[in-house]
Amino acid sequence: MTPLLQLERVERRFGGLKAVDEVNLSMVPGEIVGLIGPNGAGKTTLINTITGVHPATGGRIVFEGAEITQLKPHVIASRGIARTFQIVQPFPQMSVLENVAAGALFAGRAPSLTAAREAAIRHLEFTGLGALADSSASTLTLAQRKRLELAKSLAMRPRLLMLDEVNAGLNTAEIDDALAIIRRISASGVTIMIVEHLMKVVLSICNRIVVLHHGQLIAEGEPQAVVRNPAVIEAYLGKRYAGAMAGGTT
Repeated sequence: MTPLLQLERVERRFGGLKAVDEVNLSMVPGEIVGLIGPNGAGKTTLINTITGVHPATGGRIVFEGAEITQLKPHVIASRGIARTFQIVQPFPQMSVLENVAAGALFAGRAPSLTAAREAAIRHLEFTGLGALADSSASTLTLAQRKRLELAKSLAMRPRLLMLDEVNAGLNTAEIDDALAIIRRISASGVTIMIVEHLMKVVLSICNRIVVLHHGQLIAEGEPQAVVRNPAVIEAYLGKRYAGAMAGGTT
């Protein structure tokens, strides 16, 4: 199958620090790929690089057969790549509906304000926020703001959706609700990359996992195999613990 997204030796430097180190990665349509790694591994930086927030300082990024390596974020968004952010910051003075309509109008190619509002209503219903459409975004709970972030990203009509810590700060019931929405997004035909720290989430929803450590891709493959990979265990827990597990000791 032809890749939807192709990264070829992609790097991102900040001065002398190589935060993303020659990453090769591809995604095919319909996948849910988990992007994991210890704190500081470069996961969010990789998403920022793909979406143009911090343009790559080396390598190539190809989306749907066209290179997007040095395009501006709004152009990449208009091409069909949307993302959420770790820290959810809706426009607080605007209503829930207006927040989503803005995404539909400026990145989702809605032809008019009326069409943008209609699209916003659909996405709010999809994410369970329809009853709150006229509420101020500043009044939402964290779980509701996370759903609003999903609705805003869907209003951009993505073919690839990148979710950065979408479950952070949520309780068990809220996480289950969020996962149900993500599964419905995937079923609608959107390819998904999800940055996640909760292994139960990754194992329950992802078709494939890729692991970053110090900006390098150290493992990728089927979820259960990846979490048993000694290099992954060492990255998370240290060489001594990884060696003990390999030796069958505790």
